[in-house]
Amino acid sequence: MRQSIIYEVTINYIGSLSEVRKREPFVVYFSNLKRAIECVQTNLAVNGWEQKRVNYTAVYRTLKVKNKFVCDFDAMKVKFFQVIITTKTLNPLLTTLGIDEYPTIKK
Repeated sequence: MRQSIIYEVTINYIGSLSEVRKREPFVVYFSNLKRAIECVQTNLAVNGWEQKRVNYTAVYRTLKVKNKFVCDFDAMKVKFFQVIITTKTLNPLLTTLGIDEYPTIKK
């Protein structure tokens, strides 16, 4: 069975404004890290947010070291949302789940 890695991009709404207007986290999956970052950068640019903090090199290096990239976005010292990029493994290796072999009766 072939394993592959996908990238999960989550947008969490944080800060005091999230209490006024409740919003569920937004989650989307990509099979290509470059496409995931391009999508995030495009949406940040369309909505007028600074996109310098989310670049390919920063995300790639952080994922290799910490397996998770987190970036908070704020304006006027108020946090609005958080971008989280993590890796997920599809078709993980099958294990025995810690189950021992069935004991046989010795004759």
